Amino acid sequence: MDYKQVVRDSLLPLSVGGTLPAAFAEWSFTGITHDHEQATEICDLCGKRDLRYHFQIANGLTGAELWVGSHCILQFELPVFDGGRQIAPAEARAHLQAHVRRMQIEYCIKALSILADREDSNILRGALDYYARKKKLTPRYADVVFWRLQRHRIEHQPSFFAIELRERRHIDALRDLPTSRVHRLWGALTSAQRRKAVELGHPAPRQG
Repeated sequence: MDYKQVVRDSLLPLSVGGTLPAAFAEWSFTGITHDHEQATEICDLCGKRDLRYHFQIANGLTGAELWVGSHCILQFELPVFDGGRQIAPAEARAHLQAHVRRMQIEYCIKALSILADREDSNILRGALDYYARKKKLTPRYADVVFWRLQRHRIEHQPSFFAIELRERRHIDALRDLPTSRVHRLWGALTSAQRRKAVELGHPAPRQG
């Protein structure tokens, strides 16, 4: 069965319109999302597998709801609203990405909260407070956080933790860390930050 037929079979029974263009006009993104924390879910619209994030769409005429991937919302230009205003497709992509980033931040705060509960540590409580306020970790906080998350085997994604590296003191902190510990937080560094780390004397980790 081809892609369009899968979409047609998923959408038309829940819509008033008898064609895909007419049916799509009835649906919009509700603003509700869900992070399953593992890439195990399926798009209710196109059948794509291995989704981590679900976005809810609803039919304004029938009240039906589907959980889909962001790609389908953009692909079929389903209406996306921001503050009650329908936004253009170009804005919609950034809007959905902002939802993903919010879910990533919530996931990180959850991991940090679990860690802070397991250890009576001022530095870990400080890291949680700093991340909750700044949505980033300093290199020194990240060094301790990733070490302890690994030690406790707490599920986390390093790439979700943005690293603060704009101020001189944070750059100096990254420079002063042993290279083996810089490698611990390598997955959280952006491409530009990795280049900075190399400039500071920390070669990239060996692949494999």
